[in-house]
Amino acid sequence: MNKSRSVIYAGVIAAAMAVGGVVGATAVAIAPLITANAASPSPSPSTSPGAFKSNEDPTHEKGESAAQEAAENNGTFHPGGGNGPSNETPAHEASESAAREAAEKS
Repeated sequence: MNKSRSVIYAGVIAAAMAVGGVVGATAVAIAPLITANAASPSPSPSTSPGAFKSNEDPTHEKGESAAQEAAENNGTFHPGGGNGPSNETPAHEASESAAREAAEKS
């Protein structure tokens, strides 16, 4: 093997070692971050949304009207003033534009 090939091979080996060192150092530096994130996952919601349940706490009951209590008990009360789900009856849907239906779904 001549001298110029030896120099090229030595340079390739040195470059490969340098790249390997950078990759290895990066892996070692990232490992604690990965395990820290795995050890403390983000909290998930404790309950899934379902049917509304009336708040029967005495403090809450003192501050509400009879109409609100009746609405809570019969399931028509919408906390936060929401209008509830969209109207999906066939008569309503026949008179509704696509844009309005999309607005109801969002």
